[in-house]
Amino acid sequence: MLICLSANHKNSSFDVLEKLSVGADSAAGGMLTGHDTLSGAVVVATCNRFEAYLDLDEPFGVSPLPAVYAAIDAVSASTGVSAALLRDTLDLVHGNGVAEHLFAVTSGLESVVVGEGEIAGQVRRSLEEARAAGTTSPELERLFQRASQTSRGVKNHTGIGAAGRSLVRLALELAESRVTDWAHTRVLLVGTGRYAGASLAALRDLGVTDVRVYSSSGRAEKFAVAHDISAVPTDADALAGATAVADLILTCTTVEHHVIDAGILTAGRALVAATHAGNGASVAEAGAVRSCPVGSEPEAARQLVIDLGLPRNVDPDVSDVPGVELLDLETIRIHAPLEQLNATSEARKLVGRAAKKFSAVAEEQSLAPAVVALRSHVFDILDGEIERARKRGDTSEQTESALRHLAGVLLHTPMVRSRELARAGDQEAFLGGLDALFGIEVTLPDSAAAPVGLPGAAGVSDAS
Repeated sequence: MLICLSANHKNSSFDVLEKLSVGADSAAGGMLTGHDTLSGAVVVATCNRFEAYLDLDEPFGVSPLPAVYAAIDAVSASTGVSAALLRDTLDLVHGNGVAEHLFAVTSGLESVVVGEGEIAGQVRRSLEEARAAGTTSPELERLFQRASQTSRGVKNHTGIGAAGRSLVRLALELAESRVTDWAHTRVLLVGTGRYAGASLAALRDLGVTDVRVYSSSGRAEKFAVAHDISAVPTDADALAGATAVADLILTCTTVEHHVIDAGILTAGRALVAATHAGNGASVAEAGAVRSCPVGSEPEAARQLVIDLGLPRNVDPDVSDVPGVELLDLETIRIHAPLEQLNATSEARKLVGRAAKKFSAVAEEQSLAPAVVALRSHVFDILDGEIERARKRGDTSEQTESALRHLAGVLLHTPMVRSRELARAGDQEAFLGGLDALFGIEVTLPDSAAAPVGLPGAAGVSDAS
């Protein structure tokens, strides 16, 4: 049985999501070691989402709740969020609902910015990380690969991709009311990952030409050369000075500590003031600050800080610095635009159809042991009859061919009915028929088990 435990911007606070993101890397492994019935786990962790997709290997009729609670305990151990809080806030999706949920997530339909494109890549990388860690399973592989295919289909056949905007672009749109002229805006970009590249592209689309990049990991120089911008040295004074002369600071790193705080901004302003007083030559030589007209003092002009990091890259105390305004993920989420109704409606239809197809295949596979048992039974009888015919001296190929054709004709209707009953969720009817007619008893794997809710969960979606 497939199960998804989901904490997202709709059911969890930003603080909880931030804590969950810190320990996401080790959560999947902890889940598998915490309970024997968990055969696979893939964790999807983004700035507004933490989800654990689990593959349970339980015999028919056994409750999956012990495994679910073990998974919650593992998440708690790796992130520091209490198990009680997780049980109260997590949404549980199980059975056939898992496919529709993941397909919607991957297509951007559950994002803060509906239709945003980054999530598809994040879901794909989550599967790659699970493969590398050895925590995935064949059914999870099929689920995630189908999710990527569905996302591409939604993007190609609906307007959701065009209507949707990335988180970066939404943040910059919200910033526009605070920016007089993008062409003369000095930007400090903190981070060199995928979001940094997307941020730089979005800034350039707005007409920004003055961008400098900083990375505490030392990757700024390589990023700067690749994107034809300037890099800020990694020493503390260089960073502080760079913050002081930037009109806009945009952070998007994955470090687990604050890169920017009030102390750094204040220190930067002091360095700039010292430079103007003739005491900051070393800072100027390091390229951390710009020259200003002789005799002028750097004023505490309005400065915007955009924090796209999770965990937070920026300490909220920067808002205490005169002239500084902080725009973080929590604020961006509040201002997220309404869905583009037509595009979203069509996209959800595509997602629903893809989920039904995925579930139909899974249901058909759930009767595979019974189908194999029936075919084995019939073919054993067939082989016995052919052997008896040969012993009677009938070695005619026509006789053997006719018997094999008859067996195929007799099996055709049961095979068709097995698929129909499986898709309808009525596997028991097929199993009962096998037992009543042929005395064949088959116990199905857990894929046919009925869904069970999670007591205390914020929301439960069944497999129906």
